[in-house]
Amino acid sequence: MTAAAANKNTRVAMMVCLLVVGMVGLSYAAVPLYNLFCKVTGYGGTTQVAEVASGAVIDREMDVRFNASVHRDMPWDFKPVQVHQTLKIGEQGIAHYEAYNPTGQTIVGTATYNVTPHKAGEYFAKIDCFCFTEQELKPGERVDMPVVYFIDPLIAEDPNLDDVSEVTLSYTFFVMEDETARVRAEQGR
Repeated sequence: MTAAAANKNTRVAMMVCLLVVGMVGLSYAAVPLYNLFCKVTGYGGTTQVAEVASGAVIDREMDVRFNASVHRDMPWDFKPVQVHQTLKIGEQGIAHYEAYNPTGQTIVGTATYNVTPHKAGEYFAKIDCFCFTEQELKPGERVDMPVVYFIDPLIAEDPNLDDVSEVTLSYTFFVMEDETARVRAEQGR
């Protein structure tokens, strides 16, 4: 093999290695970048965050349903206190969820959320929510977790949402990453 051919093979090998490293890096960055994109755009049912309600209330009503679940590693009991509420668009609402730690250990959890239909996510705004902070429940502890929210009146200006009369706010609680191994060990998994 000539020196030119060896040089060319070395360059191709280096380019392939850089491509593989770049692809691995992008795969690790994909989830945080997608989450950021969803938070900014409301895509995928991600809600918006607001300091205060819009102040404008329109005559159109919306039914809001509430859903709760836990990841298979989370031993808490978690449920909405109410199944649904009906309110006018722009009106501030408050919903309550309840979490209970039936175990003998303190567990730290965090909640993820979404709104369905997904196209309504960008108009669902939360003012105050337990999902913004880690939640620690001691053994046997039961807590009330309120969510203060409203549906942005701009939803009425979006013709793609004229058919939407109901949205569902769903939460899933997860054991915090550093807690997962400890909880599994204590549960004998």
